[in-house]
Amino acid sequence: MSMTDPIADMLTRIRNAIMAKKKEVSMPSSRMKVEIAKVFKEEGYIQNFKVIDDNKQGILNITLKYNKEKQNAITGIKKITKPGCRVYCKKDSIPKVLGGLGIVIVSTPKGIITGKHCEELGVGGEVICYIW
Repeated sequence: MSMTDPIADMLTRIRNAIMAKKKEVSMPSSRMKVEIAKVFKEEGYIQNFKVIDDNKQGILNITLKYNKEKQNAITGIKKITKPGCRVYCKKDSIPKVLGGLGIVIVSTPKGIITGKHCEELGVGGEVICYIW
């Protein structure tokens, strides 16, 4: 059975793992999911990720980041664009998350990058999700 929105599935798996206080979460891999995981790691929201080859699609394994009080680095994740309603932003109207406390992840012709990086490059694109 095919999945309608694999990125929403990825974000939901991460959200559920955080609520269950899991150390790691696994999911089917894709290039887009790996790029989103790279952005999460660069911004400090996850500890690490790796792609495990299983002679099929591959498995993306994400290690979540907790502090000493068992609080996760990710407070919230919200999927913005959906299969039935795509959301785009221009280079001069990139949204801010919680007044700059969170990040917006945007799919651009330059790749999947943060909103701040979009402003530096002067590009817009499809708004994938907010994370704070």
